Order: sequence, then C-alpha cells, then structure tokens
Amino acid sequence: MILELIAALSLQAEAPAASAAAEPARKAQTVRRYDAGASQGAAAGPSDVYSVSNWRIVRFDKKTGEKRAEWTGDKARFPHINSCAVIARELVCASSNFPAVPQVSTVEVFDPMTLAHKRSVSLGLGTGSITWVDRHDGAWWAMFANYDAKGGEAPRDHRHTTLVKFDDQWRRLEAWALPASVLERIKPMSISGGGWGPDGRLYLSGHDLPELYVMQLPMGGGVLDHLDTIGMEAEGQAVDWDESDKGMLYGITRRSREVLAMRVPLAK
Repeated sequence: MILELIAALSLQAEAPAASAAAEPARKAQTVRRYDAGASQGAAAGPSDVYSVSNWRIVRFDKKTGEKRAEWTGDKARFPHINSCAVIARELVCASSNFPAVPQVSTVEVFDPMTLAHKRSVSLGLGTGSITWVDRHDGAWWAMFANYDAKGGEAPRDHRHTTLVKFDDQWRRLEAWALPASVLERIKPMSISGGGWGPDGRLYLSGHDLPELYVMQLPMGGGVLDHLDTIGMEAEGQAVDWDESDKGMLYGITRRSREVLAMRVPLAK
C-alpha cells in the first residue's frame, strides 16, 4: 500500500512537467493585422493580401490595407473555398463541397489582380475534402481532410487525412499519412492549412489550435515525420507563406476575422 501511494504521488508530481513540455517552445510573432472579414484563411502575394471566405475572395493592398478587388461566386457551385496561394502569377485555390458528402474536391484558379475566375481542375471523389494546394519541387501538392463527424465520409475519419503529390497533369504520384502525434492534436477535425516553407519543410495547421506542425517527408514508409510544433496566434485554419518576405506567414483569427501577418522562427 505504501509503495502504491508513493507511485501515485510520483505520477502527480510528473504531470505538470509533462503538460508544460507539450507547450510549443517556439512561437510565431504577429507583426500586422488586416481588417479583412476572413473566415477560412489568408493568402499573400508580393504586393497583396487575400482573405478567403468560402465563396468570397477579397484582395487588399499589403501596405495600406485598402480593398482592391473582390470576387463572389455562386454558393451552390463554390460552397467551400478553403485556401488560396499565389503560384506562377495565378491565385490557386483549394475548393470542396464541405460539409456535404460524398466529398468532392476541385482546384480553382483566379487572376490574382482582378480575381476573375479562369479555370477549374476537378479531382473528384474518394480521398477527402481538399484544404490546401501548393507547388514544390516540380510537382503539385495537396492535403485532403477527413473528419469524424460533420463533413466526414464513413468509414474514413480524421486518421485518413492525406498528403498527395501530383504531376503537372494532376495524376496522383505518391501519398502520405499523418503521424499519431499530429492526429491526436487535430481530432476530431483535420488539417485546414499548409504549404512548403522557405526552409524546405512542410508546415501544417489544424482546424482549431493555435499551432503549426513542422513536417518532412520520411526517409522510408508512408507516414510524415513530425519535427516540431510552433505556436501562433491564428487558431489553425488556412495559412500561406509570403514568398517575397522569408519567414512571413499569413493566417487568420476567427475571433475578429482579421488576417494576420506572422513572423515564424525557421529552422537554422
């Protein structure tokens, strides 16, 4: 009995230390806010900031915050544009029919200045709901979210969230799952944002928690390596790197629907 009591007291003493260790050791610093009315995510170009809100995209001047252009789509056709990124002089966006099922995903392409819709790439059914798309190392990359409840498609759940690599014709080349250390943090939801950082690592954001997951492709196997977790003000949702300003990441806070410019501490 005495030994059991000592063991119990020892576990209680260790609990605060374990909890503290779970807190991100590094944090991104918010350096600017934009009153943008964003509900899903943000994107950044050399001179512009974009707010993304389902079937509405707005372009703002990065220096002044002045509104420059707006696109509002048909809600039935574009129910959930989740994220965008400026890629090769186009605004490339991840779109799905979330929370409807079966899950259908498309990539929607816009003119980055006028926000005129240019074309669509249909990725169909069977993998999940696309949440972000990026261009890296000569290929297209996209994350497909899966959920335990709303927006989920049985028998898949949050554990089936998948990173997919595509060629230029959007043919599937490879795919990776998430490790348990990230899955435990995002459940019952999924990955909402992400992209390849300027340090060559993959950064992912969840649906609710104010943190970034630093990932890399594994040397073997089909599960991504989780290298680090970085705290940030944005409560998950879609994020985008500013390629004109190394280390600057744009995201949103749903509390005030502001777009945030955040300086991320990169690996040396």
